[in-house]
Amino acid sequence: MAVCALAGAPVLADSLWHEPTAPSMFADRKAFAVGDILTIVVQESSTATKNNETKTSKATSLNAALETFLYSPAASTLLTHAGQMPAMKFDSTHTFDGGGSINNNEQIVANVSVRVVDVLPNKNMVVEGTRHTSFAGEQQDIILRGIVRPEDIAANNTVFSYNVADATVKIINKGAVTDTQRKGWFTKLFEVLTPF
Repeated sequence: MAVCALAGAPVLADSLWHEPTAPSMFADRKAFAVGDILTIVVQESSTATKNNETKTSKATSLNAALETFLYSPAASTLLTHAGQMPAMKFDSTHTFDGGGSINNNEQIVANVSVRVVDVLPNKNMVVEGTRHTSFAGEQQDIILRGIVRPEDIAANNTVFSYNVADATVKIINKGAVTDTQRKGWFTKLFEVLTPF
């Protein structure tokens, strides 16, 4: 009886395909889970142009004279000097002309592979990654963080940087050439302390 009972029970085989974690066999391989890697194509271009011009002018003139005080200068020596009453004359002119111009154009092109560090409830992915390069004594670090939508991931598992929400792109350069382009600490201190 026991043998018959065992023979009558249906046998269910476990599937080797786990739907929640496995990608589709017919879809392109794209990042979708924590730990997956995708490539961010950094294409950033910014242009800033600004012109300021300020002109101010101020002129002050004062000409005052005391001609008579109680008596004429000829009748009294009160407040007089050599027969003349006190007088005051003042002229002042101030002119300011200042101007400034900013014309800045910056373009960044790079590819950075990032790792998915978190998946939000709406399936958006939080990504971050760092790329370090060193050549001829010059070092460059590119740090990228942001949020990527699955819909913005291309078939080759890449995303353009302008599709990354809350994107933070930092480029840090170190080396002899970079140091020569920076002001020395004494020059910076002098510019802060100088009143002109």
